[in-house]
Amino acid sequence: MSAHRKERRIVVGVGGASGSIYARQLLDILVATTHDIAVIFSAHARRIWQDELGSDPAAVDCPQYDVHNFDVPFASGSNACDACVIIPCSMGMLGRIAHGTAEDLIARTADVCLKERRQLIVVPRETPYSRVHLENMLRLTDAGAVVLPASPSFYGRPASIEAAVDTVVARIVDHLGIPYQPHTGRWGAS
Repeated sequence: MSAHRKERRIVVGVGGASGSIYARQLLDILVATTHDIAVIFSAHARRIWQDELGSDPAAVDCPQYDVHNFDVPFASGSNACDACVIIPCSMGMLGRIAHGTAEDLIARTADVCLKERRQLIVVPRETPYSRVHLENMLRLTDAGAVVLPASPSFYGRPASIEAAVDTVVARIVDHLGIPYQPHTGRWGAS
C-alpha cells in the first residue's frame, strides 16, 4: 500500500429512497476512521436528506462527487474503490444495478465493484417487496453483492430512532470489516 493512500477507499452512494438517517449515521462512523471515504448523492437524495433530516447534505465532511460526473478514479475498473455501500438503495437503483445499466455514477461505481469483484453492499429501504424486487436482489446476490435490508433489530431494546438505525448501520460496518461497538450492544454479549 502506498504511503499517501489511507487504508481502504470506500464510496457511499446515497440513493433517493426514504431513510437518509441510515446514510448519515453510516457516514458519521466512516469519516471518523482512517479510511478514504467519498460520497455520491443521487438526483433525489439531497432533497430527501434535507426533508428528513433538516440539514444540508453538503455539510457531510468528506469529498462529494456529482452523480453525473464519470471523470472520477473509481468510475474505472483500473482504479476501483475497495468497497461501495448504497444506502438507502431505492428499488429503481437496485434494479438498474442488477441489470448493469450504469447510467449514473452510483450505478457505475456499483457496476465496477461487481465486475472487479470488490465489495458492494446495497441497503434497500422498501416494504413490501414485489417479485421483481426479490428477483433483482437475488440477481445482485448471485453477482457477489451483499443485500442488507434496512431492517432494525430490537433485542437490544433501542431507546431511540437513532439507536434502532444503529442496529442496521452496525451490520454494514461489520461487513466492511471496521471495528465498531453498536449503541445497543451485541446479541448475547454481557
